[in-house]
Parts: sequence; structure tokens; C-alpha cells
Amino acid sequence: MERFFPVIRALGMLLALFSLALLVPLVAAHFLRDGAETAYDLAFFVTFSSGVALWYITRRHKRELNVRDGFLLVALSWSTLPFFAAIPLYTQLDVSFSHAYFEAVSGLTATGATALPDIDDLPLSINLWRCLIIWLGGMGLIVLAVAILPMLGIGGRQMFKAEIPSPMKDTKLTPRITQTAKGLWMVYVSITTVCGLAYYWAGMSGFDALCHAFSTVSLGGFSTHTSGFAYWNSPLIEGVAIAFMLIAGMNFSTHYVALASGDLRTYLRDPEILWFLGVIAVSVLGITFYLWYFHVYESSTLTLRHVAFNLIAIATTAGFSSVDYSLWPFFAPLWILFLCSFVSCSGSTGGGVKMMRAVLLYKQVYRELLRAMHPSAVHPVKLGGHSVPDNMLFAVLAFSFIYMVSLVVLTLALSFSGMEILTAFSAAVASLNNTGPGLGAQVGPMGDYSTLSLPQAWICTFAMLLGRLEIFTLLVVLTPAFWKK
Repeated sequence: MERFFPVIRALGMLLALFSLALLVPLVAAHFLRDGAETAYDLAFFVTFSSGVALWYITRRHKRELNVRDGFLLVALSWSTLPFFAAIPLYTQLDVSFSHAYFEAVSGLTATGATALPDIDDLPLSINLWRCLIIWLGGMGLIVLAVAILPMLGIGGRQMFKAEIPSPMKDTKLTPRITQTAKGLWMVYVSITTVCGLAYYWAGMSGFDALCHAFSTVSLGGFSTHTSGFAYWNSPLIEGVAIAFMLIAGMNFSTHYVALASGDLRTYLRDPEILWFLGVIAVSVLGITFYLWYFHVYESSTLTLRHVAFNLIAIATTAGFSSVDYSLWPFFAPLWILFLCSFVSCSGSTGGGVKMMRAVLLYKQVYRELLRAMHPSAVHPVKLGGHSVPDNMLFAVLAFSFIYMVSLVVLTLALSFSGMEILTAFSAAVASLNNTGPGLGAQVGPMGDYSTLSLPQAWICTFAMLLGRLEIFTLLVVLTPAFWKK
């Protein structure tokens, strides 16, 4: 057990740092006098004291974290931090701790599936806390910690490699991993600031603009209103959301390099972005024509508006909604839900398989078709003009397999718990891809997850953690071989 003390020491520091985030809603509650003034006092004290206690007990165990430590720290962080983030929700609101933990996990994993039915009636500081944790979770608290913990005596290379999506694991934007994390966060903060100002300019209040900027750039989906973007019914506000959801759906490494070099051609050299924008554009036009053919809306312009916003929101895993698209002809919402499984780019704040893996999987399948016709020919798989090594292709195939297995198992588990099969399937997809809304009245775009039974809530909670940690990071820690010396 002592060999894991450096991990516990790092976790203690993360908890102490995370407790500082609770000061934001604490100050806001006292300033606004919204009835939640005492909700954060206990949460701050418990979180900070727990972090300090873990650090103090293991303070003498200092060493660079290895690969195994990195996996364990990431898994512990993403499962432990929501426990403390849920304390204000549990003490202030009339919800079970299971649903409060569900809400906190949904926030920190940037899923946006809410277990709270009446968002408009919540204290403003609670809504601020929900959107703040979804923003922190969007880029990843681990990446933030990588920028800070080295100054406290903990190296962050393995933490960073365990947290970021696998296509980025062996790339460094700057010579030092700490500089990389800081650079990504500078880009993240800058885009969030511009997004908030744009929302304010488009007609949101200052508070709504701040919260929705947090939720948009993180591709999280929490809103300050039960009806979401239908509350404003504004094409201008929806247009701002579309622009920043597309930006957040791209690789933040590409944003960083483009801004640092001042060369916008960087985006053209990213092999994912053209696929990302192309799939979305074709889908928007196709579903618009599909709904127009069935006369769902009275005009083609209104059809294009609703399709563009809701499709992009789900495809990028932001999870916002402006209409109940589950009432559209069935193919449309089913296609939209399918898109959330792979559209977001690697290195973005979105969930799912990621576009890079989907492209590699498609190219590998195409290569096998060519091999069937020409067994002696050499057909290398290329991405961005470079040949992709077989070990990366094997990793993509393995991930795709375990992703499908996870989706089937989660669907069967929810169905076994008594959930109707379509609702179970869509909830499993939405949770595993960190999207938020599924299909049907219970978990659809105009519904919420508050009616889930406790077993169903815990299944979806596990699915959100599994998806946020890209399956393997969590499964590795759960294998017996991981705990052997």
C-alpha cells in the first residue's frame, strides 16, 4: 500500500486546490443573498481539510509519478472530486446523495445530464456552481493540476498522458509538459471569455452569459433554465452557441498552435477538422431536407435553424436543445444521437470515440477491402500525409471493440433495471459519450434524469466516468494485474 502514497499525496493536493473553486459560489451566495449562503461552508471545510489531511499523512513520499500512478491518480480524481462537489447540492437541495453525486459527476465529466427538474427555481449560486464545475471538467482538472503541481514538487508528465485522449499522448506542444498545460488553459480561458461577451452582446443577462459560456466551451450542456435555449427563442443567441460549439469541438492543440504561430493555415493541416466540419455540414443539410420533406416546420429557414442548432449541440456532445427534437420523424433524432458517438475531434472538450479514431477505423476497413481484391499489394493507412503505424491501428480497433461492448452492457443493465429499451439505449449512448440528453420523454431533450431509480442513476454515473476517462483508463485500474507488484 505504501507504494501508492505518492498518488494519495497528489490527490490530497488536488482536493486542496479544488476546495478553492468552492469559494466562488460561496462569495456569490453571500453577495446575492440567494438563500444558499451556508451551502458551501461545510463543503469547503470538508474538501480542504480532507485534502490537507491526505497530503500531511503522505507528505514524505515524494517521487515522480510512473505510468501506473498516473492511471490511478486520474481514476481516483474523477471519482473522488464529484463526492465533494456534490456536498452543496445535497445539503441545499431536496435530492438524494445518489442524485447529487450523479449531478456532480455529470458536471465534472462535462456530460450535462441533469437530475434536477426545476432549474429556474435553484439559487443563482447553485447554478453558478453547476456551470463552474462543468467548465473545470471540460478541459480537465488533471491538466490544470499539471500546470501547478510541479511547483509543489510533483511532476505531471504521467498525469497528462493518462488524462488526454490517446491520439495526443505522444505529442508535446512545448518542450515542458507544464508549459503545454498552461498553454491549453490560456486558450481555454480566452475562448470562454470571448464566448461570454458574445452571449451578452446577443441578449443574455450577464449571469446567464457567464454560465452558458462555461457550459458551451466545455461542451457540457448545463443551463440556468429548465427549457434551455428555448427560454430565449433567439436566432442570434443560437448562432453564437453554434459558433463556439464548433470551436470547442476542434482540437485545442490546434487552437494553441494557430494562435501561438499566428498562422490560420494550421487548421487546414489538421486532418480531423475537414472531416469534423464536413460530416456536420452534410448532416445539417440532409436532416433539414428530411424534415422539410415531412413538413415538420412551416418554412425551410425555420427548419434549418432548428436542425443546425440541435444537431450541432448533440453532435459535439454539448447537449443543448431549443426544441424537442425527439418528436421529429424517428430517423432524425436517431441520426443526431449517432453523431455524438464520434464527431468531436481528439483534444477537444467533447466526448465519444473522437473523429480521429473514426477516420482511422474507416481507412483500416477500406484497406482490408483493397487487400481482399489485391492480396499482394501494399496499402498503408495515412493520416495527414503520414503513414499510421500498425500499433495505433490495433489500439483504435481495440478501443472500438470495448466501446461497443460497453454500450451493449450498459443498455442491457438499464433495461434489466426496468427502463424501456429505447430510453435505455439512448441514456447509455448519451452517458457514455458525455452528451447529456437521450431520447424519449424520460431522458429526452425536454426531460431530465431526476426520475431515474437509484440503480439506474448509478449505472449512468458509471457510464459517464467510463466515457470521460475513455474507457481504458478506468478499466486498467479495475484489472487484478494493475494491483500486483
